[in-house]
Amino acid sequence: MASTEAPASKAAAAPPPPPPRRGGSALGDLVLRFLLFASCVVGVVVMVTSKQTELIPIPIPPFLLSRSAKYNHSPAFIYYVAALSVAGLYSLITTLVSFFALLKPNCYPKPVFVIFDVLFLGILASATGAAGAVAYIGLKGNSNVQWRKVCDIYDGFCKHIGSSVAVSLFGSIVLSLLIIISVRALAKRIPK
Repeated sequence: MASTEAPASKAAAAPPPPPPRRGGSALGDLVLRFLLFASCVVGVVVMVTSKQTELIPIPIPPFLLSRSAKYNHSPAFIYYVAALSVAGLYSLITTLVSFFALLKPNCYPKPVFVIFDVLFLGILASATGAAGAVAYIGLKGNSNVQWRKVCDIYDGFCKHIGSSVAVSLFGSIVLSLLIIISVRALAKRIPK
């Protein structure tokens, strides 16, 4: 009788095997989508608050003219704000869906997200490139067409623009990582 009870007590004392890990990809997806949302919001806020007024000398020596620099003076910056706003709204919606996917892992529409992630990466990258190009011309000028530098006059404005473009570039990298993670997760589902 003692020999039959010993294996039962040893089996009862052994801990059950750990459950299979799930949700690591979904948690990473949620964090990256939140980072994308934060970068879009910060990029828009920094760009929209970039306004600076300076006194500019005019050809008549004793006079100075007050001129302001705002983001809405450039169509590229307007496109940038619009693109980041739409990408921010998209990332907010997908962040909420990713959060609910942690609660119910079987109802996650990953193939749809991959398609829209690629679409919004193109929009975000083009807006970042357009704003970056205008910012570069403002920083360096273009001597071939006689465009003067403006960042030596509007230094605060240019710092806002540069910071906003850098944050948007970070958002583009985050969106690229999201696409890689989603494609890898979809590739694991393909039967071999």
